[in-house]
Amino acid sequence: MTADEELGTPPQTSPPTGSDVDPLELDAGTMRELGYRIVDLLVDRIGSLDETRAWRGASRAEMESRLREPPPDRATDFDELLRRLASDVLPFAGHHDHPRFFGYIPSCPTWPGILGDFLASGVNTFQGTWLQSAGASTVELVVIDWFRQWVGYPGQASGILLSGGSQANLTALACARETQPGGRTDNAVVYLSSQGHSSVARALRVLGFASEQVRALPVEDRYRLRPDALAAAIENDVRAGRQPFLVVANAGATSTGAVDPLGEIASICAEQSVWLHVDAAYGGFAVLTDRGRSLLAGIEQADSVTLDPHKWLYQPYEAGCLLVREGPLLSRAFHIMPDYLQDTAVGGVEVNFADRGVQLTRSARALKLWLSLQYFGVDAFRAAIDRSLDLALLAQERIEASSELELLSPATLGIVCFRRRPAGVVEEGTLERLNSDLDRRLAESGEGMISSTRIDGRYALRLCVLNHRSRAEDVERVLGWLERAPLPS
Repeated sequence: MTADEELGTPPQTSPPTGSDVDPLELDAGTMRELGYRIVDLLVDRIGSLDETRAWRGASRAEMESRLREPPPDRATDFDELLRRLASDVLPFAGHHDHPRFFGYIPSCPTWPGILGDFLASGVNTFQGTWLQSAGASTVELVVIDWFRQWVGYPGQASGILLSGGSQANLTALACARETQPGGRTDNAVVYLSSQGHSSVARALRVLGFASEQVRALPVEDRYRLRPDALAAAIENDVRAGRQPFLVVANAGATSTGAVDPLGEIASICAEQSVWLHVDAAYGGFAVLTDRGRSLLAGIEQADSVTLDPHKWLYQPYEAGCLLVREGPLLSRAFHIMPDYLQDTAVGGVEVNFADRGVQLTRSARALKLWLSLQYFGVDAFRAAIDRSLDLALLAQERIEASSELELLSPATLGIVCFRRRPAGVVEEGTLERLNSDLDRRLAESGEGMISSTRIDGRYALRLCVLNHRSRAEDVERVLGWLERAPLPS
């Protein structure tokens, strides 16, 4: 053995030449330099968010003029690539992490979460099987168990991280249909709130449910599913010889933040042996706060729950989660073992996450969650959620005190719905045109971003506070703009 080998020093070799040269490899110094440049770009962007636009759009024609070109045969200088990204790509978006972005459901990721995604991409772990990802799979099991405890599920519950709430809802419904009696029959019936998310309707379509198998049920004056309407609908279907199969309840309806009476709905489902799925995609992590825990009481009785860490747990896209109360049902629904994967078979406590959903190839989504929660501690996330709830209440009070603004739906889980209603204007068509114009002009101004919905058929402006960067002055700035903006003649 040579001295170099004893010391662990690699022997000196000649640099590769000719066909030995890897055209896609970079040396360590170049990799570090390019990485630092990207980090600088991101940090500078975050540091200047408050002074930049919350939204910037463009027509397809404009974007094509900026970006349409043939693929390059030769390398392009990295400085030029960054310049083009900064001028022609990145600005044209809704900046969901902007402190005055209150539209749709914002996403304001933490820096450790962003680095976790960078890390996951860099190591490029294949996390479909335990054989290929024992470390990352264990991290996912740990994170899912934290979520299980927060929701109040028993020890046998399990879950999987997914791309978002839409995929989680589809996976939940597929699990129920595959494992529950009567789920695959033509007379199986699904019940949901008229305030349910569009992803549920899309999931039912993908799974082959016909329109006559779906019941969209009425809500009460707080936009919550009425238990009496659910019980009556189930009774009518039983009498008609149909099979009540599944109920989807909201724990944070997208339009208003409404939370269905989960405990009462769970009791009805238990009596009728009906699967209860709770869509808590954006609202579920409010259970970390005292107010949220009270509002979401009964969620622990659901058979499955959708959560979205890229919303109120402040993670980068994509990060969704499905929890199933009886965990083994997930593997029963999705486990398939082809010959070419026979080496990956596991027994005992090991888990192939490919057996819990549709994806075989999947990234290590849990790393960013684990890194963020470990770095800050859960109390920091709890405080951020509580502050969002406080700001939504502040927005409601500000609207109620205004002579120009009218409250249409009170603050619930960070969402407030309202409209501008000038004195003497009562015609609904006029009010819709006026508020639609305000919605558009606010976005175009870059001052802030909200979105719209309908409340009892009336056009409503919708403000959603989820960003950990948002402050009281940001809420005031957006509401003040909407209150004082000149109206069209």
